[in-house]
Amino acid sequence: MSTNRQLRLGPLPKTESVKLTFSCSVTLKSELNRYAALHAQTYGEAVDAATLIPHMLEAFMTRDRGFKKPVQQQAQKLPTNVE
Repeated sequence: MSTNRQLRLGPLPKTESVKLTFSCSVTLKSELNRYAALHAQTYGEAVDAATLIPHMLEAFMTRDRGFKKPVQQQAQKLPTNVE
């Protein structure tokens, strides 16, 4: 495991999952494979691109201010004390 490098996507947590299928360009698939290899080298655990994709999407959505703002506003409108 390499300790001198950190990737934006850290070690992967153990999570429950649902299968989802999507299509991407050959170039993107190649880049995902390169990222997976670098992730495995950095964190010492073999991982394939398909395993990384959900975590990458989650990280992207978490950091997307345009997405977070409406979600936060919607949460504020929900009643907090339902009896």
